[in-house]
Amino acid sequence: MAGTFEALDDFLSDGLTLPVTGKDGVTREYHIADPSAEAGIRIERITSLALRLAAGGEAPETDVLADAEEQDLYRLCLGDAYEQLRADLSWSMFKHVALTVMFWVTSDEETAQEYWRTGEAPGKAGKNRAQRRAQQRGSSASAAANGTRSPGSTSGTRAASQRRNRGGRGRGPRPI
Repeated sequence: MAGTFEALDDFLSDGLTLPVTGKDGVTREYHIADPSAEAGIRIERITSLALRLAAGGEAPETDVLADAEEQDLYRLCLGDAYEQLRADLSWSMFKHVALTVMFWVTSDEETAQEYWRTGEAPGKAGKNRAQRRAQQRGSSASAAANGTRSPGSTSGTRAASQRRNRGGRGRGPRPI
């Protein structure tokens, strides 16, 4: 028996709404609509080529993208909101919004949210400065609280050192 499917619009979002502080210091919400199928395909091609090259893959023998397509990635991602965002935002804010939308288009909303929060490529987001400092303080504080000193040396040997031939088997005297 065949199952029934829900309508796609019941669970897919029609876009992203992102709160961004503009050059004027005012925070506004910008709605970036879901791109057209053609724009989505072009975004996928651009990003998959970039990922392949970044991963050390071979450059294709022929041009996969026209220069205009490559330069238009942000316009493709932002759609009708492109001009307004470009006018209202600084470069870093504009780029962050565009890349967030790119991750949404090529992956999913969760990936886009991770990039939005961290500014790091998804899955590579590091700890923020406060977390790193707290971790460093925590580790040195716990080490200082431990009154037992670690041994400076054990037997004077190293686990990786090679065994010396003892007993003179097969070796003559060493030259001086």
